[in-house]
Amino acid sequence: MMTLPPALEFTELESGYDEAPVIVGLNLKLGEGEILTILGKNGMGKSTLLKTIMGFVPISKGSVQIGGEEVTGKKPYYIARHSVAYTPQEYTLFQDLTVEENLRLGVSNDRMLADGLDLITEHFPIIPERFTQKAGTLSGGEQRMLLVSRALISQPRLMLIDEISEGLQPTMVERVANVLKAARRDLGVAILLVEQNLDFALSIADRYAVLKLGEIVDGGNISDDNARNKIRTYLQV
Repeated sequence: MMTLPPALEFTELESGYDEAPVIVGLNLKLGEGEILTILGKNGMGKSTLLKTIMGFVPISKGSVQIGGEEVTGKKPYYIARHSVAYTPQEYTLFQDLTVEENLRLGVSNDRMLADGLDLITEHFPIIPERFTQKAGTLSGGEQRMLLVSRALISQPRLMLIDEISEGLQPTMVERVANVLKAARRDLGVAILLVEQNLDFALSIADRYAVLKLGEIVDGGNISDDNARNKIRTYLQV
């Protein structure tokens, strides 16, 4: 039986801004259909890691592979074409475009739009109801739903998600958790999830890694004995 390459793998990865290193010698693998959460306090390099993988931050050392293909140094549009969906912490919607127009940016034809809407409508029924509404008029929670929807509708193999639960009400956080679990279950999507919300992250992830000053200082399976307590210790220090 042929073994599939990891959905994502980075080796001795280092990156940063100008002469200031942020990510230092990271090694990590994310398997097909696996959810791995990157945890850590603010300013530890979590967002920079995702931007590095996507090609927005230059790599000074090491390599990044997606689905077994080397993408180190490639432009963001090239990486996105490898079935990678990136949902940054910042709102990246086109505020003056409608909900439907924002969704269409993630697909190449009407069939993809229709197929993606089946999954989205199940968990975010308000999205198709807002089709003709401009994205900029949506509430903060609705805009986050649209960001996730736009990522999923492209039918990615890999999702990079940054702080998607920030500012959301608990009921909305639960909805987002359900749609991400459904994406993994129904589509086989692998997800690298950067989060501050520990309960949300641990409710959907298989494994975790704790980032501190650009380095992984702890990691393991969510089901490991005392995993939650170890993570809380790192987040409080």
